Amino acid sequence: MDTQEARRSAQLRRAAAAALIGTAIEFYDFFIYGTAAALVFGGVFFPGLGTVGALLAAFSVYAVAFLARPLGAVVFGHFGDRLGRRATLVVSLLLMGLSTALVGVLPGYGAWGWWAPAALVLLRVCQGVGLGGEWGGAALLIAENAPAGRRGRYGAFLQLGPTVGFALANGIFLVLQLALSERSFHGWGWRVPFLASLALVAMGLFVRLRIEETPLFRAGEARTRPPVLEVLRGHWRTVLIGCGAITVGYALFYLTTTYALAYATTGLGVPGTVVLSMLLTGVAGQAVTVWVSARRSDRWGRRRMLQGATGLAVFWSLLLFPLLETVSRPLMFLALAGSMVVLGCLLGPLAAYLPELFPTRVRYTGAALTYNLGGVVGGATTPLIATRLTDVYGTAEPVGWYLAALGLVSLCCLRLLPETSGADLALAGADGGRRRAPVLGADPAA
Repeated sequence: MDTQEARRSAQLRRAAAAALIGTAIEFYDFFIYGTAAALVFGGVFFPGLGTVGALLAAFSVYAVAFLARPLGAVVFGHFGDRLGRRATLVVSLLLMGLSTALVGVLPGYGAWGWWAPAALVLLRVCQGVGLGGEWGGAALLIAENAPAGRRGRYGAFLQLGPTVGFALANGIFLVLQLALSERSFHGWGWRVPFLASLALVAMGLFVRLRIEETPLFRAGEARTRPPVLEVLRGHWRTVLIGCGAITVGYALFYLTTTYALAYATTGLGVPGTVVLSMLLTGVAGQAVTVWVSARRSDRWGRRRMLQGATGLAVFWSLLLFPLLETVSRPLMFLALAGSMVVLGCLLGPLAAYLPELFPTRVRYTGAALTYNLGGVVGGATTPLIATRLTDVYGTAEPVGWYLAALGLVSLCCLRLLPETSGADLALAGADGGRRRAPVLGADPAA
């Protein structure tokens, strides 16, 4: 291996490590709010609203961050496409980490009155802006460094980041619930995961400051206009269809990890430690399917893998809540673990697929905006809709039908997107996604 090849290989390994560690930390920060919202935030910040009202209020603040994520995608995408991927990712990590730590010292409603939930909303907006700039930039770190035929394989490292972040978030809450009395946990214990974010962010910064700018960005042409204007003018169709294609993945994840946790503990009377243990076990299956589906997308195609996973999600949607409502521990575990496994199949190819849909000069903005708009549709509203549907019908079964309908929409959107595996990123997305992208080994005359 010559010196230049060795340097490229080392840079790719550092980029994969930086994407995995940084994304794990940012998603840890994001997920601990969802867990705290399901377990304690209703009583801490919204007392007096009743069980359903407090839960709806907590989930409403939860949704605020999803609404802020497209703003983060535009802001960080602008600087990422103009100034570079590396520096932008450092700032996004700092914004997320500091916002999360401040939640850990925020007084509750009893001390600050309505100023407390107002401050919580502001910090949640900052979290959303920070995360909105994270995933797209981290995906580009890998996609713009990896060989075309192994882009899915290296993208798996990024997609394991949310899995690791989720395991850390739920693991620390599980330990705290087991170690503390209920009074101590609701009084101060829930703050520990938020404050721990500072140590994790310091580690993430150490890793990210050691990486180099991607070669495709350095070789790109001059940027003369705001990237978001070019995306909205020339690539709006790809953004909207891509958003619809990934919506079911967001909805399945947040129904399984946030709403199901709240419903099982408050509606079905299952201890939170039991549900958290089931989710933590299930996330191991998710990690396996993320790795397998990402690698297979290099051989079988990104779109084909996503279509198969989405069809599986539609099927599982109809089983999730009927299994959960049996309150049988084995069947509840099957419901939650099965969802996590299906979710891994959906997540695996995305780190390679979305960057391949856009040209280098707007890739950060395009991929980030697509990914985070999908979060608004599938992540922000789904726990709220699920809470209302269950309250109206007295069962969560209609929530499964809603999730299946989202899955059918995602399947239709995937039919409209091109296959991109093996595409040359220097040429990708030049037509705004209207033509089929080149595939490695394909006959140009075909």
